[in-house]
Amino acid sequence: MALKQTLTVIDALDSAHVNGEAVKQLFSSFPGVSVTVQTVTGEKGSTDFIKVVIPGANGKSSGGSAPTLGIVGRLGGIGARPSRIGIVSDADGAVAAIASALKLADMQLKGDTLPGDVIVTTHICPDAPTLPHEPVDFMDSPIDILTMNRHEIVPEMDAILSIDTTKGNRVINHKGIAISPTVKEGYILRISEDLLRIMEMTTGQLPVTFPVTMQDITPYGNDLYHINSILQPAVATDAPVVGVAITAQSAVPGCGTGASHEVDIAQAVRFAVETAKEVGSGTCRFYSAEEFAHITKLYGSMKVLQTMGKETAVQK
Repeated sequence: MALKQTLTVIDALDSAHVNGEAVKQLFSSFPGVSVTVQTVTGEKGSTDFIKVVIPGANGKSSGGSAPTLGIVGRLGGIGARPSRIGIVSDADGAVAAIASALKLADMQLKGDTLPGDVIVTTHICPDAPTLPHEPVDFMDSPIDILTMNRHEIVPEMDAILSIDTTKGNRVINHKGIAISPTVKEGYILRISEDLLRIMEMTTGQLPVTFPVTMQDITPYGNDLYHINSILQPAVATDAPVVGVAITAQSAVPGCGTGASHEVDIAQAVRFAVETAKEVGSGTCRFYSAEEFAHITKLYGSMKVLQTMGKETAVQK
């Protein structure tokens, strides 16, 4: 059950004193798992980036050929102290990612090793700033999005799940989780049938998806509206990226406290773990390589959407 790991991680992160080393200690009893912590300082403070590698039986880290899944916990910060007391809604992405790593590590210790490697990345900042946004305020981050992508998106990731609290909008009116279409190299592709099947299995409900706009898949900082940063990993990689949104029926501020629902986060964890199993075994595809080759032949590259745009290029 993923709920145990979810509760463990929430309890660990709901502290004014938590840092990357405290998160690393959660994995101290799992010798097969590698955890690295790096503190990065920006204009608005500092944060600790976490990278957890759970090696697979046929994973690339040991010379194998099984695909590697990346699980990214996307957020601005887990807390907004001193203006907000306690863990904020925006922390759900970090909680889900770390809990997924903890569940996979426990499975490995008990003899259930996945075929492929799984790389989990996120960051820990208990005192991040807030940011005005419509319809409700967002969490800001102590570091910029490009720095975040450099530390959270690694070349070894063959496919990426980006888990993010996505409650500060009126677009998704569902409590639980929802997934996005696959985004790859500036293209918004069809929603993966395999991921819909996995979602039905892990939630016991009909799958829920959310719309993605062209603006959402462009980099932050270009003065365009973004639903949030859930698809920002897609600007930093050619690997297919799918957003896993932890959602609410109402519009909830990212800096709101008392707004994290453990059962919803655990749904995201179960979905990520089952996806990791199937990506490594080759039974889950995020997109059709044949169809992607055909669409790029017909319409050309869309990689300009992974950049700050033509106007910026001209100015440079």
